[in-house]
Amino acid sequence: MKTILFVCVENAGRSQMAEGFFNKYAPKGFRAVSAGTKPASQINPLAVQAMKEAGVDISSQKSKIITEDMIRDSEKAVNMGCMDKAECPLLFLNNPVDWGIEDPKGKPIEKVREIRDDIERRVKELVKNLEHSR
Repeated sequence: MKTILFVCVENAGRSQMAEGFFNKYAPKGFRAVSAGTKPASQINPLAVQAMKEAGVDISSQKSKIITEDMIRDSEKAVNMGCMDKAECPLLFLNNPVDWGIEDPKGKPIEKVREIRDDIERRVKELVKNLEHSR
């Protein structure tokens, strides 16, 4: 099983949404995992709500710390975007893709939905590229 790693600092919003979408659309033989450098105590409730509206339940996912094994075992690493340069997961990844997506933390649900839709579009594109590169 090949792993795609989605990372952000708190692993509470963007990377969790990306993990949920990727696992929904994943090509055969692929799965997603997400992690962060400073995991939050809980996933952003608005991210959970926005994903539920899109038909993906991430309510049982937990914020996780990024590990060397995750980095080493991933086929591709996607950095969701960094607001905190000192804790940015980009510092630890080899050849990451950086999506530069706005952090949904503290944003109203309308903005979280926009971020969710952007993540879904990018995940679908990533899945399509993985299928074509086989």
